[in-house]
Amino acid sequence: MKKTALILSLILAIGLLAGCGSKDASTGSGDAKQEESKAIKIGATAGPYSDMITKAIKPILETKGYSIELVEFGDYVQPNLALSNGDLNANLFQHKIYMENFAKENKIELSELISVPTAPMGIYSSKFKSLDEVADGSTVAIANDPTNLARTLGLLQDAGLITVNKDIDPLRVSEKDVKDNPKHLVLQPIEAAQLPRAVDSADLSLVPGNFALAAKMNLLDALKLENMPDDYRNRVVVNTADLDKQFAKDLKEAVESAEFEKTIDEQFKGFGKPEWMLKRK
Repeated sequence: MKKTALILSLILAIGLLAGCGSKDASTGSGDAKQEESKAIKIGATAGPYSDMITKAIKPILETKGYSIELVEFGDYVQPNLALSNGDLNANLFQHKIYMENFAKENKIELSELISVPTAPMGIYSSKFKSLDEVADGSTVAIANDPTNLARTLGLLQDAGLITVNKDIDPLRVSEKDVKDNPKHLVLQPIEAAQLPRAVDSADLSLVPGNFALAAKMNLLDALKLENMPDDYRNRVVVNTADLDKQFAKDLKEAVESAEFEKTIDEQFKGFGKPEWMLKRK
């Protein structure tokens, strides 16, 4: 009986030690997961917005203990698909209208964290030095995709060159939405990526900011820069389920910081600031 009791006591003691070891291992694993959550991946299209991540966002998050990996893409589809399937924690490349339409068509839940300074579309010309010189019948290269075309027509209207119909649908806009064209401008739709080259072949070319920068153009050389509506400014986007996670809060805080704006002012000249940034002045 004594031997049996001794054996049972030893078994119980070993079981308790094993339990403690398991608990410690579990705690250690929890700490590891906690540490892993500080490693985040942010996607962006190659160009100014990948630069914005590396130069203006990454350094701030690193001071908060994050490890940031930038993942670059060559199109506007994969960054959202990669985000929705968990390969990314966030992305930066798109405006509100595109994000909402993409999410609806692909049945995924995306949400914006915050809008960022964005390179505006500009009217460029190698022929005219000012908009006052634009002649009757001038050729104008414009984007052939609806999203950029809506901005194009708005910029031409702001420049006083045309008027457009009210309440145009930015996803279905066309040249037919031009109401008045007093200078009889000849609109020439082409791929948006080709618009920088069209500066030399057309009388005017309306070039989106990201393509202008990719072509090494100076935004400040434009005859007129777009007064961009906030819906067309790029934003940091996450999965809706992640909106309240700590990394999302820290990412938003980084963009809101004075350090971020200082970098924008110094290294992203010509970028239009969103309303929230202008209002805090």
